[in-house]
Amino acid sequence: MPKRAAAKRRPAATHPEYAAAVARLSARRRFGMRPGLETIRAVLAELDHPERSFRSIHVAGSKGKGSVTAMAASILSATGARVGRFTSPHLLSYRERMGVGADRISPAAVVDGLTKVEAAAERAHARGTIDREPTFFEMTTALAFDWFRSEKVDAAVVEVGLGGRLDSTNVLDAPVGVITTIELEHTEVLGPTLLDIAREKAGILHRGMTAVVGETKAGPLAEIERIADPIGVPVLHLPGEVSASERSIGEWGQEFDLATPHQSYTALRIPLHGIVQAGNAALAVAAVERFQTALGRPLTEKHVRRGLESVEWRGRMERFGTRPEGWLDVAHTPESARALAQSLAEIYPLADPSGNAVVFGCLAEKRADEILEALSPLATTVIVVPVRSARALDAGAMRRSAEGRFPKIVVAPDIATAWKLARAAADPEGFVLVTGSDYLVGDLIGEVEGRPEEEPDLSDPGVAAPAGTAK
Repeated sequence: MPKRAAAKRRPAATHPEYAAAVARLSARRRFGMRPGLETIRAVLAELDHPERSFRSIHVAGSKGKGSVTAMAASILSATGARVGRFTSPHLLSYRERMGVGADRISPAAVVDGLTKVEAAAERAHARGTIDREPTFFEMTTALAFDWFRSEKVDAAVVEVGLGGRLDSTNVLDAPVGVITTIELEHTEVLGPTLLDIAREKAGILHRGMTAVVGETKAGPLAEIERIADPIGVPVLHLPGEVSASERSIGEWGQEFDLATPHQSYTALRIPLHGIVQAGNAALAVAAVERFQTALGRPLTEKHVRRGLESVEWRGRMERFGTRPEGWLDVAHTPESARALAQSLAEIYPLADPSGNAVVFGCLAEKRADEILEALSPLATTVIVVPVRSARALDAGAMRRSAEGRFPKIVVAPDIATAWKLARAAADPEGFVLVTGSDYLVGDLIGEVEGRPEEEPDLSDPGVAAPAGTAK
C-alpha cells in the first residue's frame, strides 16, 4: 500500500503574529458590551454554523460558573471524549479562554481563526445582516466555536460571559443548562434586582433542556422555575435533588459525599479549596449525568472520580507561596468575599488577624465597601492597589472603603509592590490573601511566575494602565 502523504501543517505563529492578532482583537473592547444575538448569529451563519457541530452543557450564574465549567469538562474528558471548554475572563493568556482536553488553543490557531472570523464579520456587514462591528466577546465566541468544530470535539462545556438571555453564547442547542447562583452583579446591564438578574440568566433555558440550579434565594429561584415550567424544562435543585454532604478538608483539597437523582457517591475528592466547591462539584456531576443520558453515552463512578480528582482551575482559593502562606482568589462580589472569608476561617480557625494581610483591588462598579467588610475579620492590614484597567476603582476610593474596617491601610502603586509589602506585614505563620479582581490575581501570577513568552501584556486589552500602576 503506498504511503499517504503527510498533511501540510501551518508553521507555529511567531510571537509578533500572535501578539498582533490579540492586540487587534482586544482593541474591540472600545465597543463595550452590547447584549444581543443578532450579530453573533450573523457571523456564525457566515462560518456555516460551527455551534451546531457539537452538543454542549451551558453554564450561567453569578459566581462559580467557571469552576462548574472546569469540573464538568474534566469529568467528560475522563470518559474518553474530546471535550471543548470555553471560559472567561483569562488570568495570564488569552489562550486560557478555550481548550480541548488539557490543551489550550495554539497561537497559530488564534491567528488563523481570528482572520477567518474577521472575514466572516466583513461579509456579514457587506450583506447588511449586521449593522455594527462585533465586540471582543462576540469575536471570541465565534473563534472558539469555529475552533471546536475544526478540532472535532465530541462535546463542549460553555460558560456564559454575562447574564444569559442576550449573551453571545446563547446560540447553543444545549441539552443541559446550569445556573449556579443569583447575586446582584452587572446591574447596569442585567437590571437592578435579583429577580431581573434571575430572569436574564434563565434566558439560557429552552425546550428539550434539563436545568440544574444551585443554591439561591426563594424569589430568584421562583423566577427561574416560572420561566422553566411553561417550556417543559425540568429543574434539579441544590440543595434538593442534588446535594453535597460530609465534607472534610485537607492540604490536598477536600473530600465529600454527593447525591444526584442518578447515583450516590461517597468520599469524592477535588484538589480545590473553598466551602463553595463541593456544591459546585455537585452541580457539575448532575449536569454531566443528564448530558450523558440525553446523548445516550455512558458515565461511570470511575469517570466522575477521575474527572474531579484531576480538575485544575487557577485563581480560586489557590495556595501561592509559603511563610507566610499566600492565597489567590478572584472573588469580586460581597457574597463571594463572605464565602472566601469563611473558607479561610475554617483553614485557620485560631488565626490572629494581626498576623495576616489582605491585598485588594477591584473595578469601579464593584461594591468595595461590602467586599472589604466581609474580608475585615481576616486581617488587621490591608494593602489597596489599583488594578490595571481603565475601569479600576482608584486608590483613594479604596482607602476610604477600608477606613473603619482595617486598622492598618497601605496604598501600593502596583501589585509587585503590594505583594512585597503584604508578605513583610504578615507573620511567617500567617497568610496573605490577594483578592478582588481577575486582573489583580492574573497580574500577580505574571509578576511571580512570568508571563507566557508569546503573550502580549494586555491586562485590560485595548486600554492604558491607570496612572501610578505597573506598566
